[in-house]
Amino acid sequence: MTPPAIVLLPHVDFDTGTLRGSGIETAVRTIADLKGIFRDARALETLDPKAVVYRVEAYAPVAEGTEGGLFWGATFIEPGMVGDEYFMTKGHFHARRNRGEYYVTVAGEGALILMDEARQTRFEAMSPGSVHYIPGHTAHRTANTGNAVLSFVACWPSDAGHDYETIAARGFSARLRNVAGVPALVEEA
Repeated sequence: MTPPAIVLLPHVDFDTGTLRGSGIETAVRTIADLKGIFRDARALETLDPKAVVYRVEAYAPVAEGTEGGLFWGATFIEPGMVGDEYFMTKGHFHARRNRGEYYVTVAGEGALILMDEARQTRFEAMSPGSVHYIPGHTAHRTANTGNAVLSFVACWPSDAGHDYETIAARGFSARLRNVAGVPALVEEA
């Protein structure tokens, strides 16, 4: 009799958020990839275009678009500033707007920036152990407000999809900026 095959499942390192194992996909976003995201284009031009702002690791055990499936991921945002804005992710709505998501902060300090479809924007402070529920119909992006890498894990429906285009075209209604040394939302004019 042949012994059963050993299945090597993905693992998450809860000290760092790093995913290990087969089937992990990684995407990296550099300064050059984030043109148009930050308000201070001149400050952005002074930075190395190859500098990594953030990376995402994802595990997708089912095909994208599969109803009832879940994906797992981890995001790592480097500390840094572009003008008075913190390094941040591009931000998106879900393509299927009614899909929610969870984030759990693993390390570092940051902010989860949330904007509903009426363009009301708020943020939640992120710190190790904080759990964040992102409801459907809500755009979201994260920013690193600290001096070390911000890492968090996420779980979202495999049929949620990503709508980056709406945010690229209209942005968020407020920006998270360093105001007198403190992260604060500043409404866009």
